[in-house]
Amino acid sequence: MSENPSLSPSAFQASREVRAVISRLRRRILNASETEDLTLSQATVLARLSDKAGVTASELAATEGVRHQSMTATVASLAARGLVERSPDPDDGRRLLIALTAEGQRRVAEGRQARTEWLAGQLQDKCTEEERRAVIATMAVLERLTRD
Repeated sequence: MSENPSLSPSAFQASREVRAVISRLRRRILNASETEDLTLSQATVLARLSDKAGVTASELAATEGVRHQSMTATVASLAARGLVERSPDPDDGRRLLIALTAEGQRRVAEGRQARTEWLAGQLQDKCTEEERRAVIATMAVLERLTRD
């Protein structure tokens, strides 16, 4: 596969480096929350539910790109741990809506706090003030890339 000649070499290099660093950083941040008792898919479902409560297993499966049966198993294991609850959809009694329990909300909040503190600690310990300001400026540029 050849590179698009209308794109500059620096655009290709920046693209490769940003993708590689974000991928590694994402893994490190996720590991910082110490959710040994949860799989990555379980932790992801909890995070999704914290942003949008009252969704179906089918909606979660579509969002995560997994089969409905796999999502149903994930939700069942989270329900058995008391982290999510299923209730009938008031608009369609055949469907079940999934939402976080109070314990699930607590776990999500603790995980987010742990990840935030880990990254802040890394930035504090390994970067100068000038470098941290450069990171903030770079994030504004990358944020711009996420907008249509």
